[in-house]
Amino acid sequence: MKILLTGANGYIGKRLLPVLVEDGHEVVCLVRDPRRLNVPEGLRGRVSVIGGDLLDYASLEKVPADIDTAFYLVHSMSNTASDFAEMEQRCAENFMRRM
Repeated sequence: MKILLTGANGYIGKRLLPVLVEDGHEVVCLVRDPRRLNVPEGLRGRVSVIGGDLLDYASLEKVPADIDTAFYLVHSMSNTASDFAEMEQRCAENFMRRM
């Protein structure tokens, strides 16, 4: 299966990535900054990494259209509690709209 993994830099995403690849899946990681994703050496060349921000729908155009399954493992990085719910909702809505 072709799997989109968001949140690959996070606690769960880092642990899920090698499992998905070793199980034979084609994994596409969507991260805000591709330079910050540390793909383990044994997985390099077996994982696609694209940059995009779930708060910016236009940046999601690089997400392949033929994704079979997607993992939504992100949360917004707002500095203020009042923005948190709004940002979370916008990220989730953009994610669903792109899928």
